[in-house]
Amino acid sequence: MAEDIKSLDDLKSVVPGNAAVAEAPVRREAQRDSQGRSYATGKRKDAVARVWVKPGSGKVVVNGKDIAEYFARPVLQMILRQPFDVAGVANQYDVQATVKGGGLSGQAGAVKHGISQALQLHEPALRAALKAAGFLTRDSRVVERKKYGKAKARRSFQFSKR
Repeated sequence: MAEDIKSLDDLKSVVPGNAAVAEAPVRREAQRDSQGRSYATGKRKDAVARVWVKPGSGKVVVNGKDIAEYFARPVLQMILRQPFDVAGVANQYDVQATVKGGGLSGQAGAVKHGISQALQLHEPALRAALKAAGFLTRDSRVVERKKYGKAKARRSFQFSKR
């Protein structure tokens, strides 16, 4: 070899076209509408949530009702606040959500997923914290369908010898 390579940095300069690709980080832009809101869809089980996030005082409205009124259980309210706590932006964003399908637990998970997606679209710097916590990944577990010849999805009918 004509050149002595002593470190990985020297190797990057020798290999053609590799240096430009390796050092170009992905730059994400904020996606906001004319009113300064970011929109995302969150899903969990059979529930689908449409979520709008905008800067504000921390007010969360789900299906036209306050969070404490719609999700009466404190555990469900805590689930909705998790993305804000992880990102360190508690009481800085207003949330307006419409959720359909599933039960209350699935709906809370769907709204949480939607809030996380909308937050990272509104402020791309929050993506790392939300992704590390696993809030940007859709939980794909759904109820298994019932099969014919079975009492439930997998449960057989009771066996009778006589």
